[in-house]
Amino acid sequence: MSKIQMKTPLVEMDGDEMTRILWKWIKEKLILPFVDLKTEYYDLGLPERERTKDRITLDAANRAKELGVAVKCATITPNKQRVEEYNLSEMWKSPNGTIRAVLDGTVFRAPILLDSIRPIVRSWKKPITIARHAYGDVYRATEYRVPGAGKAELVFTGENGESFRETVFDFGACGGVLQAQYNRDDSIRSFAHSCFRYALDTRQDLWFSTKDTISKQYDQTFKLIFAELYENEYEKQFEDAGITYFYTLIDDAVARVIRSEGGFIWACKNYDGDVMSDMVSTAFGSLAMMTSVLVSPDGKFEYEAAHGTVTRHYYRYLKGEETSTNPMATIYAWSGALRKRGELDGLPDLVAFADALEGACMDTLNAGIMTKDLVSLVTPGTEAKAVNSESFLDEIAARLAARLAGAAS
Repeated sequence: MSKIQMKTPLVEMDGDEMTRILWKWIKEKLILPFVDLKTEYYDLGLPERERTKDRITLDAANRAKELGVAVKCATITPNKQRVEEYNLSEMWKSPNGTIRAVLDGTVFRAPILLDSIRPIVRSWKKPITIARHAYGDVYRATEYRVPGAGKAELVFTGENGESFRETVFDFGACGGVLQAQYNRDDSIRSFAHSCFRYALDTRQDLWFSTKDTISKQYDQTFKLIFAELYENEYEKQFEDAGITYFYTLIDDAVARVIRSEGGFIWACKNYDGDVMSDMVSTAFGSLAMMTSVLVSPDGKFEYEAAHGTVTRHYYRYLKGEETSTNPMATIYAWSGALRKRGELDGLPDLVAFADALEGACMDTLNAGIMTKDLVSLVTPGTEAKAVNSESFLDEIAARLAARLAGAAS
């Protein structure tokens, strides 16, 4: 078969540790044999971020904004341990946070459902999509370790010279810790627009939750902006589409989500969405079975895996040991990016390839061939065989080739 052609390149962002290994295998086994792949490559592995003083991350994000579609491997956000391990000159910020800030996007995460794996929450029958605000909050906070007695103040000085000052806390001799976080009205508006539009596109109800009863300025700003946009721009569209918008406090939302059957979008602030997406994915089966796409209000897309770099497996891999790391979320990052590129460029063959790739993944899993993390989750009585990562990808590749050959005949 001739290879499927592309027009516009994807922005390809490589990553770290075990997911970097999977990234290479996925390209070699599942994409390059079938697609004349065009990408602009950026190495966001921690050594290269250190070498470029993290300029590479900003360059990749800006190029993604220009080309419109990107695919990203999981990356390390260094802590103190990683600084020592990689001999870093600085504790570089989260690459995801930098990319989200440049694209001004919202992260939508949804589980990949498998018939043989039942959700831990018995009432769940449909996917729950987490919409995570991808800007500010704790991910761009300023922190300070208070060494001893003193007064902490929140100070704002306007361009007109007017200022606001309020005492945060009077620390005693024991010291403590401070954190100041922020957000912008325009970013919150972009978040709200993305959520309302995504709900209309997918015809799903939209839930939004904060804690405005406690955070009477910060969280309430989110609530009021959502309410304003809904009333002024989206209420009639939601009614026509037969879907609803619903606001509640986040603790109430958690209780409602657990009792629901799913099938809606749950919009959360940045940190809430980070935590709740992991909870939802694990309850549906596995974090490695979670799709993730960053969507900007002006229609830019960045696809990635929702999980981390699988450090424990990477250390085993370096020792020459066999690993059974689940590559599904990373595969779906590639399929999602290729499908969107095909849609935007008018390439039905590329869209069909993305569909075939995901279909081959499901064919393999439904045949009971899966990575070790999924075997223990299948319904009792279901036949399942654990294989290593390379064997799993080889099984998918064989089924993908068969699907594409069948489509071509």
